[in-house]
Amino acid sequence: MNTVSANGELARVSKPETAGPSALRPLRVVAIGGGTGLSTLLRGLRRHVPAPGQSPGATNAIADLAAVVTVTDDGGSSGRLREDFNMLPPGDLRNCMVALSEEEDLLARLFTHRFRSGKGLKGHNFGNLFVAALTEITGDFAQAVQLASKILATRGRIYPATKANATLVANMDDGSVVRGETKITASRRRIVELTLDPPHPAPLPETLEAIERADLITVGPGSLYTSLITNLLVDGIPSALGAARGLRVFICNLMTQANESLNLTASEHIERIYDHTRTHIFDCAIVNTGQFSPETLARYAAEGAAPIVPDIERIEALGVRCIAADFASEGNVVRHMASRVADAVLELARQQAGQSQNPQ
Repeated sequence: MNTVSANGELARVSKPETAGPSALRPLRVVAIGGGTGLSTLLRGLRRHVPAPGQSPGATNAIADLAAVVTVTDDGGSSGRLREDFNMLPPGDLRNCMVALSEEEDLLARLFTHRFRSGKGLKGHNFGNLFVAALTEITGDFAQAVQLASKILATRGRIYPATKANATLVANMDDGSVVRGETKITASRRRIVELTLDPPHPAPLPETLEAIERADLITVGPGSLYTSLITNLLVDGIPSALGAARGLRVFICNLMTQANESLNLTASEHIERIYDHTRTHIFDCAIVNTGQFSPETLARYAAEGAAPIVPDIERIEALGVRCIAADFASEGNVVRHMASRVADAVLELARQQAGQSQNPQ
């Protein structure tokens, strides 16, 4: 079984002896997801990307980084802008911009500022308003995101999964149908199937090109349905992942979440994704086996959440190599340790590059 030790060391997934210098070339990476999970991962990947205007050097593991982000949020500031301006919700993309920027920079802090008062302004996020203004100026949401990213000097490109203004629709286990991300996450029923309305929205051509060229593609972490599967409902993305030459890695969440993943094991997360993609899209899975304090477990249990069971053998029975280690960081909330996850997935991609370029 291919695992990593419980303390997070990568000794058992070191590069094969056949890997030569070519395996160390900077990698092309695509990260797919949404919400806090994707922005957390991007903070870990960012430190391996050259600064804007610089060429990849010997110390840079990533030559090119592209984030593909869900755009189905209909709550909070993003939801209000979506309704008022008939535009895509900018919130998740804004979080990714900040994650890839110089975090100590004043502009990054400005983009995360939320107004606490003011008629019409209260509750709005400055970064969301900024993207909304650029969208009105350019007439194109994707172009507005690229311009905002340039202003923030992000170390990577950020693409909405689609430019279509699509609504999430969930078929629940009691036969009911719930429309809209906010109502879906608030429902207490279990999601059976997720769709988009209109169905099969088109992806950005840049997204499909990035997936085709990538050496490494990650999906997750993030809410199973509303952050991950929603991206995989965009026309062409599942088939592009199925045909991708790069290493495809699923990064499993740390905790279960309400109706999205209640009582689901790590392997069942993969199975639910496959139910929607209709094709196998993962080569490896990053799964946490670290333990949490009794205080953390009690706090999450009060919300009906618990650590996701790392059923490693069942994951590998799906044909997915499992990398199991302590990938968690405890605080007021549980998050992935961004640097450790980034190091793990990049090491796996280097192995893949070495094995493919130096077949035994």
